[in-house]
Amino acid sequence: MQTLEQKGLLPTQMLAQLPAFMARIKQLALELGVSLDNYQADHIALRVNDWATAEQLHQAWLAYGEEWSNNEINGRPIIVIGFHTPIEVDGWTIEALELPYPGNKPYPQEGWEHVEFVIPAKAADTDALKVVLDNTFTALAKGWDTLAEKGIKVKASSPSGEHERLPNPTYAFKKDGVCIKLHPCSLKAVIDSEQA
Repeated sequence: MQTLEQKGLLPTQMLAQLPAFMARIKQLALELGVSLDNYQADHIALRVNDWATAEQLHQAWLAYGEEWSNNEINGRPIIVIGFHTPIEVDGWTIEALELPYPGNKPYPQEGWEHVEFVIPAKAADTDALKVVLDNTFTALAKGWDTLAEKGIKVKASSPSGEHERLPNPTYAFKKDGVCIKLHPCSLKAVIDSEQA
């Protein structure tokens, strides 16, 4: 089995790859007609395909922060690590890392996969969130029908952990191995709701 270093997945390697990944996030936002400059880049997520790699990464990233949450969602652990020092990249401050243990779907590439941005709102479901997004981003509101032609996949979901009290519907926009997720509450707020 390849080591984390051979896979390019050591935290130091991944942090070095972050500016290029965020440039791709910005490019996707541009295609969506969405300016995210003034919104919180809540957390960043990576994807790996085997359990042993996820376990190694889980331990490696704990040197950079503390475990905020270890929750089972859709039958697999999702780890959230809050950084001791938030990561500053491209004008955004990212406070947490999401590390899902692998499910049954292999990813074409391991590494950074998505960034979730907080669009503050009281939206209890995906329909309410869509109204918020349409009102916030007029270019997106006019362009939903053209996203598929641009090769952008859209997925609306309401993922939730066992003890979450705060609804956090999400819209995900994915293209070429990069994904932007928009939701109304920060991951920290959702985790705090579990402990309430």
